[in-house]
Amino acid sequence: MVDTDALKIPKRRKPVKVWVHPDGLVLGSLFVHLQSAHRPGEEEPAEVLNGPEPFFVMECGSARELRFYNKHSVVRMEYTLDEGPPGDYAVYLPARLHLMDGSNLEGVIREMLDPQKARLFDYINIHEHRFVRLFLSETEAALVNKAYIVRVTPDEPAPRD
Repeated sequence: MVDTDALKIPKRRKPVKVWVHPDGLVLGSLFVHLQSAHRPGEEEPAEVLNGPEPFFVMECGSARELRFYNKHSVVRMEYTLDEGPPGDYAVYLPARLHLMDGSNLEGVIREMLDPQKARLFDYINIHEHRFVRLFLSETEAALVNKAYIVRVTPDEPAPRD
């Protein structure tokens, strides 16, 4: 008899809100690895959505239904940060994203970028990333599918306390 628990990869459920085309808002949990393959600590939702696999797994509803969503159909995903964003980002780019559905998201892009390519235009044109990460506040982040962004405009930085 095969021990199926030995074949499971340990993951944690991360509560998320996902806007899927054409279904609309879906509430559920994204599965993230306990250890990121790219940095110390837990895997982030951005790593899942920007990974090479065309689908990701979500657990939805009180029945804990498993669903496999195609990343191309995801308009955006919002989630609460487990901790506030660290302060060691190389760039801090206030931006407004204008989406095809008419919604506008305001926030800040905080990323480690090459100083020679640290403009907002450079970040949104990183080809290997399908999703743009936008910090909506100190506790909330959004991953927005570039295919659903109509335009991006620089935004005025919010006053910092």
